[in-house]
Formats: sequence, C-alpha cells, structure tokens
Amino acid sequence: MQIVMIQDKIIPAEEVDPVHYDRGIFFGDGVYEVMRSYNGKLFALEEHLKRFANSLSAIQITGIEIEQLRARVLRAFEAAGIADAKIYFHVTRGSAPRDRSWDDSLEPNFFLNLSEISDNSTDRTNGIAVSTHPDWRWKRCDIKSLNLLANVLAANDAARKGCGEAILVDEAGLITEGAGSAFFAIRGKNLQTAPLTANILPSITREFTLKAARNAGLEVVEESLAVEQAVGADELLIASTTQDIVPVVKFDDKPIAGGKPGKYAALLNREFSLFTA
Repeated sequence: MQIVMIQDKIIPAEEVDPVHYDRGIFFGDGVYEVMRSYNGKLFALEEHLKRFANSLSAIQITGIEIEQLRARVLRAFEAAGIADAKIYFHVTRGSAPRDRSWDDSLEPNFFLNLSEISDNSTDRTNGIAVSTHPDWRWKRCDIKSLNLLANVLAANDAARKGCGEAILVDEAGLITEGAGSAFFAIRGKNLQTAPLTANILPSITREFTLKAARNAGLEVVEESLAVEQAVGADELLIASTTQDIVPVVKFDDKPIAGGKPGKYAALLNREFSLFTA
C-alpha cells in the first residue's frame, strides 16, 4: 500500500493527480522558454523555438515536436489577444513515481502561461542598480533548464538590497551574466560581454543586442569581464526578453557614469526597436 499526503489531506496513491508526480517538480527535469510580442507581433519566434529544440535534445526529452509547440504558442497568442505579451512555456519529461532514471516511454508534460508584459520604461529611462552574487549554477547554463534555484537565490539577494538584478561572478572573479539577463559593458567604442560557452545562456536578446551594437558603430568584444573592469566601465547594461536593454547606473553601490544612463543605452534601445517593429 502507498499513500500520499498533500497539505493536510491523505490520499491513496492511485487517486493522486499525475501532476503531483511531474519530474519537473521532483528533479527540475525539464526545459523552458520565455518570449514576447510587440504590438501584436511575436518577436524572434523561430530563434526561441530553435533554442528550445536544442535544450530538449541536450537533456534527451523526446515525444514532442517543435511544430506542435509552434502551433500551441500561436493558438494561445491568438486566443489571448494581448498585443504586448509575455509567453512562458515549459516541457518536462513527464509524470512518474520518483526515480532518478527514466522510462523512454514517458509522455512529456507541457505548460504555457501568457500574460501582459510589465512596463519597465522607467528602468530603461533612469537605469537600475545591480549587485554581484557568486555564480552557484550548474555547469550547463547553455541549457535553459528548470533548475533555477541558484538564480532565484541570487535575484532575491539583489532584491533585498534594493537592486533590480543580480550579476553573477564565477570563482575566477569573472562576470558570467545576470540572474535573468545578459550583461554588457561599454568601454570606449567597444561593447564587451562574456563569450557564449557552457556557463552562459545563449540569450536571444543578447544576440539582437550585439546586432544593435554593430549597427550603432560599436565594436563587439566577446571577452569575460572582471568585476573591477565593470566598475570602471563607461556604461553598463543588462538585456532580457521582458526588459529589452536597461542601463545600469549603480554596481555594488558604486555609481557608473556619474549614476546616470550613458548615451549608448538610449542609442542601443533605438537600434533594438528596429528589430521589433
């Protein structure tokens, strides 16, 4: 006999909803994606789906096709009727009794949430403060997995300090990225950011930010940045799907560029907006 207890209720195991056996809950055994729309148009749908396919393949989830996911996203977006939307979806390996190994016959579970995107125009105009935090994440950050506890702890630490983002620093003292964003420094005519390796998420917004930088006449340097270099930069920026490009005006309580957004923050946002039109 097996029983399950959910909150204060004891239930025979065979009567429990399979959602409670989701491997995403037990192990974070799944991958996710976040994308958005601008003025009723989905942005970079194919790029997001390609990255999602790579994540599925990397952790060997089968039984779901990208065409099927594309159709679900489009149907949900049409049904919601939200012009500026945030679309989150994830796929887990499926539901089964807790066991670290898995049965290849498991049917994946799909979840999607679509909502209005928050207005962060004030942050883009005035800039935000950030704080550093040790990068405690696993070694395959190129996979957009559901294992986000290290990111959550870093982001919460930043929030408690009154900061808008946590900037992750590895054991060598080099900045990898933000807890939920890509990180950039303007140094002279260069836009510097960490190179894409296994410890960096291949951010779609990062990709378009680099294109915007080149269009703005900046030289892109994909080279890891030390904390001391970030403090001395002309400008600092973060970028993410839900925020676009946001200037950083304070880094670990130290003002950047006099504590005001620099000229390239606005210029890069203008260039970025051309991709979303």
